[in-house]
Amino acid sequence: MRLASTPGYKIINQWLASKQMKPFEFQQETWQHIQQGNSGLVNAPTGFGKTFSVFLGAVIQFINQNPDTYTTKTKNGLQLLWITPLRALAKDINRAMAEVITELGIQWKVGSRNGDTDTSERARQKRQMPEVLIITPESLQLFLATKDYTIIFSTLKIIAVDEWHELIGSKRGVQVELAISRLVALKKSQGSLVNGQSPKDGIDTPKGKTKATKNRQQSTVNCQLSVWGISATIGNLEQAKEVLLSPLKQLSFHQQSTVNGQLLSSQQLPTTNDQRGTIISANLKKEIEIISVIPEEIEKYPWAGHLGINLAQQAIDIIRANTTTLVFINTRGMSERWYQKILELAPDLAGAIALHHGSIEHELRNWVEEALHTTTLKAVVCTASLDLGVDFRPVETVIQVGSPKGVARFVQRAGRSGHQPGKVSRIYFLPTHTLELVEAAALKQAMHEKLIENREPRMLCFDVLTQYLCTLAIGEGFRPELIFDEVKSTHCYADMNDDEWQKVLYSIVSGGEALQAYDEYKKVEIEEDGMYRINNRRIAMRHRLHIGTIVSDSMIRVKYMAGGYIGVIEESFISRLAPGDVFTLAGRNLEFIMIKDMTALARKSNAKKSIIPSWEGGRMPLSSNLGKMLRRKFNEALTNSEDVEIIALQPLFDLQEHLSHVPRENELLIEQIETKDGFHLFVYPFEGRLVHEAMAAILAYRISQITPITFSFAMNDYGFELLSDQPIPVDDTNVYELFSTENLFADIQRSVNSTEMAKRKFREIAVIGGLIFQGYPGEQKKTRHLQASAGLLFNVFSEYDNNNLLLRQAYAEVMEQQMEEVRLRKMLERIQQSAIVLTYPTQLTPFCFPIKVDSMREDMSSEKLEDRVKKMQARLVK
Repeated sequence: MRLASTPGYKIINQWLASKQMKPFEFQQETWQHIQQGNSGLVNAPTGFGKTFSVFLGAVIQFINQNPDTYTTKTKNGLQLLWITPLRALAKDINRAMAEVITELGIQWKVGSRNGDTDTSERARQKRQMPEVLIITPESLQLFLATKDYTIIFSTLKIIAVDEWHELIGSKRGVQVELAISRLVALKKSQGSLVNGQSPKDGIDTPKGKTKATKNRQQSTVNCQLSVWGISATIGNLEQAKEVLLSPLKQLSFHQQSTVNGQLLSSQQLPTTNDQRGTIISANLKKEIEIISVIPEEIEKYPWAGHLGINLAQQAIDIIRANTTTLVFINTRGMSERWYQKILELAPDLAGAIALHHGSIEHELRNWVEEALHTTTLKAVVCTASLDLGVDFRPVETVIQVGSPKGVARFVQRAGRSGHQPGKVSRIYFLPTHTLELVEAAALKQAMHEKLIENREPRMLCFDVLTQYLCTLAIGEGFRPELIFDEVKSTHCYADMNDDEWQKVLYSIVSGGEALQAYDEYKKVEIEEDGMYRINNRRIAMRHRLHIGTIVSDSMIRVKYMAGGYIGVIEESFISRLAPGDVFTLAGRNLEFIMIKDMTALARKSNAKKSIIPSWEGGRMPLSSNLGKMLRRKFNEALTNSEDVEIIALQPLFDLQEHLSHVPRENELLIEQIETKDGFHLFVYPFEGRLVHEAMAAILAYRISQITPITFSFAMNDYGFELLSDQPIPVDDTNVYELFSTENLFADIQRSVNSTEMAKRKFREIAVIGGLIFQGYPGEQKKTRHLQASAGLLFNVFSEYDNNNLLLRQAYAEVMEQQMEEVRLRKMLERIQQSAIVLTYPTQLTPFCFPIKVDSMREDMSSEKLEDRVKKMQARLVK
């Protein structure tokens, strides 16, 4: 049936017309595919209604199937499962959907399920599921740990995965893959009900035929399940679709095509929809205006961090000129500093600006989000906590402070402003040091060429699989022979072999080779009927408490000595402080006194300088796409560039060329400089901090094979430094060999303490895999205790079970993520095809100066560092 002739479409079209709106072509295309029972991925610019493309499609489908009763109050059961990575996003989507449903008069309810959902709401949902449930990946896993989840999801027709580009490259994305495989198999098995009989050993009826019979009539009707991903900014769209829809294609109805041992004919099989999936891309251009904030004076010797805060007055001018502004800061620590700096320079904005980041309690975050909707606030200083698609229509402009490190992230943040079709998204780029202006020019070019980063899917995450199987074992239990096919249907575990599967099962039943003597690791029992279940209530409770894949550092409460709660901060930061050190939290300068009972005690400090807390956000590496565009922009550094940023940086480039060289796109610059500190080797691949950290270690190792020598390292996103007390033997005769890909993997293993890195990575894996219990709420174990437990298990596995899957995974993740081995190899291959330019400057250059400053940070307080940097700048300029 043509979409336009359906009652559902006519009702939605009339409703839109009453609001002087009409659907976009990509929305109508999505609605048509949903009516046909198809699946796919919707890709459209931020603010063009991606949410409504799937949500209204589900509404149209429901009206078409219930044209006479869609306004009648009935128990329809769960129709649409909306998976979202952010709680804040869930609240906004809930509001928008509920408004539509009310105006249309449909007797649907919209509910949310996440860590903030109160117990009374959970109880209401258990009694009667809403037709639309907005849920996080972790809460969806918790549903699978309930005894009656097969009934809950028996009426489900559509799964929508919002912000799929954010999930696909993470273990949370793997959780979603596994959940989809389970729900798809559930619907497939329901579709196999024939002549009033359930499939033999029914895949979703582990307790017998009762539940299958209870829902038999509805199951035979609602046997199809559509899966839709929603994504804005991602480069590998086709792969993103393949990963999401993999279970649909692999778990065909033919796998469930027997009943009581009898092969069904093709006529008896349920009609399948098109499982190949489709990509629906909106042919719409979102206009983004990028404005760089150019400093009045260009520093010829820049250093990271300080310039941004000195441009705070320009940011205040932008805030005053707009109704509402989001000020994006890359780290929580700097967002605190910026919030206080704005209030210091513009005290009249008190009450009109707010702070929003992940360490703020959710009640306050909710208030900030509500105040943005109602334009109560004029500005919000925020981190990635507001990156995703929350609909803040009043936001007129965005300020990005410092490099966003990636094109996709910059586009995403720009889209927070002008969040409506036809509106211009305006974003200001405010550099934290002058060289970042080159990144602004690179971002403009990359966006013009649509050079958006890929998000690579995760593979063979055995820790997530171990957790998932225990989750199913708590719920209705599982049969390994059936769940194996489901797990294999996902992209993440497509390459898993039978031996690996048996090891995972052995680990949850018997503890594995090394831990079989300890009862606490024997979690799952095999019952007489072959069902795998967790029957121990204590094990089940502990597992439910820690379902999830986000393993954060332990948080320490911070209080005044005299009493009074200030906030929380990561234990790893507090543990580096000595009594008397001054740090910043909640916009206040605090003197650290001591740690007592997992609480940091502090007093107010009048010190003007303080240590800025360092969180994970500060370690975001430069993306490969942005690095590529950055290298290209240096081709224009000494030519007649049209970029205002490049023109403004001309004095810096002139000095760099005079003292050394400005590398072109097909060149690698290496500077050798001798100072009173020793002999410096500076290398500029422009590949990001993680790659440079690995390359510095490899280069140091390879040089040490030429002559006995020791080094210290420093690096930033642009390059790295090796410092030694003796001349470094790198010249035209050996430089290409030093940057060769030959024996790369072996040299990585020799140059870095891969065992120690894997041991630290293993802690996260062991927590996710359920080997380490983090403690009950309010009684979390200290990070050092968790690390010690993980280290002990790591050593036990290394000695007694060196083929352990989680141990193997730890080493693999170190190579893939921390060492970025693939990107490192590609960089070396590029260098082999490039010209390597060796220079010998007589003093520090503009390019190496920020790396040199970074190497000094660890040895000085910020106050002493700033004073010394100013003296160095003055001496070098002379």
